[in-house]
Amino acid sequence: MELVIVNPAFQDAEGGKPAADIITAAPVDPEAKLVAADPPDEEYTQIKPYAGMPKEVLLLYSSRACYRVPREILFWLIVACTLTLLALTITVVALSPRCLSWWQVSPVYQVYLRSFKDSDGDGVGDLKGIQEKLAHFEYLNIKSVWVSPFYCSPMRDSGYDVEDFRAVDPLFGTMEDFDDLLAAMHKLGLKLIMDFIPNHTSDKHRWFNMSRARDPHYDDYYVWADCNATGPEPNNWVSVLGNSSWTYDEVRGQCYLHQFRKEQPDLNFRNPRVRQEMLDIIQFWLNKGVDGFRMDAVKYLLEAAHLRDEPQVDPNKPPESVASERDLHHDFTTTQLGLHDLLREWRAHMDVFSREPGRYRLMMTDSFDGPEVEKTMMYYGTSLVKESDFPLNFYLVDLPVNPSGIWVKYLVAHLWMANMPTGRWPNWMVGNQNAPRVASRAGHRYARVINMLLLTLPGTPTTYYGEEIGMEDVNVTDGRFQDSAGGYDAISGSGAPQRSPMQWSADANAGFNHNVTWFPVHPNYTTVNVEVQKQDEGSALSQYRRLSRLRQSALALQRGWFCHVHADRRVFAYLRELDGLDRAFLLVLNFGRRSAVTDLTAVAELPERLRVLMSTAGAAGEGEAVGKSAIATQAGEGLLLEFSARARFHAAHPGQCYVSEKACYLSAMDILYTC
Repeated sequence: MELVIVNPAFQDAEGGKPAADIITAAPVDPEAKLVAADPPDEEYTQIKPYAGMPKEVLLLYSSRACYRVPREILFWLIVACTLTLLALTITVVALSPRCLSWWQVSPVYQVYLRSFKDSDGDGVGDLKGIQEKLAHFEYLNIKSVWVSPFYCSPMRDSGYDVEDFRAVDPLFGTMEDFDDLLAAMHKLGLKLIMDFIPNHTSDKHRWFNMSRARDPHYDDYYVWADCNATGPEPNNWVSVLGNSSWTYDEVRGQCYLHQFRKEQPDLNFRNPRVRQEMLDIIQFWLNKGVDGFRMDAVKYLLEAAHLRDEPQVDPNKPPESVASERDLHHDFTTTQLGLHDLLREWRAHMDVFSREPGRYRLMMTDSFDGPEVEKTMMYYGTSLVKESDFPLNFYLVDLPVNPSGIWVKYLVAHLWMANMPTGRWPNWMVGNQNAPRVASRAGHRYARVINMLLLTLPGTPTTYYGEEIGMEDVNVTDGRFQDSAGGYDAISGSGAPQRSPMQWSADANAGFNHNVTWFPVHPNYTTVNVEVQKQDEGSALSQYRRLSRLRQSALALQRGWFCHVHADRRVFAYLRELDGLDRAFLLVLNFGRRSAVTDLTAVAELPERLRVLMSTAGAAGEGEAVGKSAIATQAGEGLLLEFSARARFHAAHPGQCYVSEKACYLSAMDILYTC
């Protein structure tokens, strides 16, 4: 039997009608076994492929050279490209410098909570007030906010006398208010740094009451020594505020140590239980999501166990007349052996909470060691053991007192940068709650040039609230300020003119609230406030914002070399440059009382002409080109100049240049790499 199948895809050799396949079918034997057909003797000769072709036809065409060779070439090209991309990725990752953390890319803004913003009209700033003003941090391009203590406290020392480390004082709100503030900040990408006060507690703290009653568990939570009510103190130690560090307690019948106020007894960190208590408190706030701590007064944490007298600065001075901390060498009350082990223990505990990407926990330490700057540098830790991310740098607080280019160079380059361990990250601050404001010490024009210095130096600048608008100290003639109860507290009021309410607008009480304020508002609030300065592109606020944004976007300012190139009685000049990056900056800052013309002809790496990118004196000369041989500045003016040059100053002058972590820029791929 023959079966004829006509396939339209088949044609005869002359291109005529479709050829027919003739298949002869033999009679089917139902009992016969199924046997595979023998392959045809002749090669399959179909001319064109067709849709729905069987596997045999597809394999026939795919094995031809015209199909097989391009396919193999494409396959090996894909393999080669994949391997090249993988190798390039590994190389880039291996050579890329460490990404900067959140506390490195943004200034830290210090909020003195009592004076920032009052949300409930009681006259005192609070946690809800901060939340109301989160847009201000976004406006300034600030990501890190450091808030002063808000623990439950009797407020004998503005909250630095803690009664309960796990509670919010009702004066500032509730724990729910804190949780809401933290959640709102994290939603906006902001980080919250809080004050941690480990050296002492309030004398109202439960621990102290149990210790003075000689409870076995709390007996040595504090530093006690034998004495009596009328006899001499255990030794000659003097508190930071003057007079003896010892106070007799009638309940216990002994003296307790306090390196600050008598209402602030020192904890005994030689007791393992106290150390564990502090670790538990740190963990409590880390569990809540706090992003970092400022460890307060850390150099006072340990005292010598022998309690011997400290040597006098003037050996001839009668011992009974020693009443100031400046009268003694503090060999036994500060920076004792074991202090850094304690801080490293805290750091290790915080690192456990830093493993989640983007949630690194910052640790700043507060310790001013005066001329013994090497003691301050020890808080950086070592190359093998990590400690604080940076110690707060209080040395620039003296800058407005002695404004000169030579003095700035000494404070920045010789005192701090030259002593800082290799690869560490510096910090700069010129004001805080205990120092007079920059504008009051030096004047408004110098407040602007100092802000330019802070925001263009390498490292993390710290800005005390109100310095971005040039706030001044309030002149309180009676030396007192109103406390939360509506009365006056002369103890806490001394030295507080720099803590006046933040000046938000020209409304009543500068927009701080519409009721009574705990401290007088400065009379100039109608012109010196955030709302007015937002409308003025040449204001101190607008200049601060512009510098803050530039600092984050310009690689040379963010992580480039710092090189000081000139200093005299008036002017301090320095470069910010990055290898491989054409764009570099020259800062010429006049801290003197007269105008100056600076000649930088000797700096061969600078081009002959530079462009003025910004001036703190106004926008009149911005965009103009100036010659490096005659850069003119007014008294208190800062110039930020931009230039392009292939030669790098640091290569030929390593003794004048500093960088925390060296990096180079590859313009062809727009990436940074370790060089």
